[in-house]
Amino acid sequence: MTRPRVSIVKAVAPWDQQSVDQAVREAVELTGGLEGIVSSGDRVLLKPNLVAVPPTPTSGACTSAAVCRAMADVINDMGGHPFIAESSARGIDTEQVMAFMGYSALRDEGYEVVDLKRTPVVRVPVPNGKVLERVATWQPVLEADAIISVPVIKTHDQTDTTLSMKNLKGLVTDADKRRIHQIGVFEGVCDLVDLFRPAFALADGIIAQEGLGPVYGLPVEMGLVIAGREALATDAVASAAMGFDPGEIILLRTAQERGLGTLDLNDIEMAGEPIDAVRRRFMRMEEDERVAALDVTIMHDEGTCTGCRNGVLSSLFDMIQDGSIAQASGMTIVTGGAMPPEDTPQDRVVPVGICCPKALRSWPRYVPGCPPNNSDIVQAVLRKA
Repeated sequence: MTRPRVSIVKAVAPWDQQSVDQAVREAVELTGGLEGIVSSGDRVLLKPNLVAVPPTPTSGACTSAAVCRAMADVINDMGGHPFIAESSARGIDTEQVMAFMGYSALRDEGYEVVDLKRTPVVRVPVPNGKVLERVATWQPVLEADAIISVPVIKTHDQTDTTLSMKNLKGLVTDADKRRIHQIGVFEGVCDLVDLFRPAFALADGIIAQEGLGPVYGLPVEMGLVIAGREALATDAVASAAMGFDPGEIILLRTAQERGLGTLDLNDIEMAGEPIDAVRRRFMRMEEDERVAALDVTIMHDEGTCTGCRNGVLSSLFDMIQDGSIAQASGMTIVTGGAMPPEDTPQDRVVPVGICCPKALRSWPRYVPGCPPNNSDIVQAVLRKA
């Protein structure tokens, strides 16, 4: 069996458009190129990660427009018709994110940039779905001859890292984004990978992000692009470059167990820079000191996964950002099998996740999901019980 090939290329500073163009082209060529993926006349969907408007365009929260532009040019040179398409996170105006991150400017230059939320919705079956039987996507997604995932390299509050596979969640509607969190994000994302079958992955590590991702983390200047034909293998290499053991990441393990590729670095053919030459340990979500001084009791069971652990912290940071954190003062948040002290009033407890004991699921602030969306946790804290 042929091993998947993944390339790592370091862009030459100062990482302007010319430098990014060169790095992207080299990364694609080192994987064997796009022959067999892109043919003349093909419509090729480039899917960046434009989750929300970040603090700054260079915070590492969103895929750089320069990287998507470079990839679009590669496809144009092959006679293909690239279009950059995205739907931002639930409740977020994609056009605002596109304008902030420079994608509207690309549109003005003649590149096709599509806000999926403004296109026709189509419901489709998920033939091999484990938790999804049908999803609602958009007409341009179904009309694409190939899908190329172009994530930014960053940590995530619920999945440790968020890369080319999880990036595909932007190809379904807001309602299905929420539903995937409620029924199981790890299997749900794998259902989407199996359904959409991305033909190529190009991870933007020019400016990455660590800590409180996916929006409020700290920028990491890596100057890298990582590319491959297999999404899982590419994500495994990118995770290793971030200082993670790919095997510790639940989403990657789930994808390998479902036959969607390999996360074993020994089974991946590397090209370009070796991982050890570019590896940098990224700050984990729970290590970010900005959530350490909160007047909130957080109780995790020993078996609580990182999805709920990190989602709780990230939700509290969301409340810091929007000025509502004072309303969480004195709250007790519990996950997994943890039980609050017996004398804790029910209306001061926020049980989070489907692993909570059944006794807590009828409490007024219970938040179901695996893991729940941050917004649902925040709403539970703010709810008048």
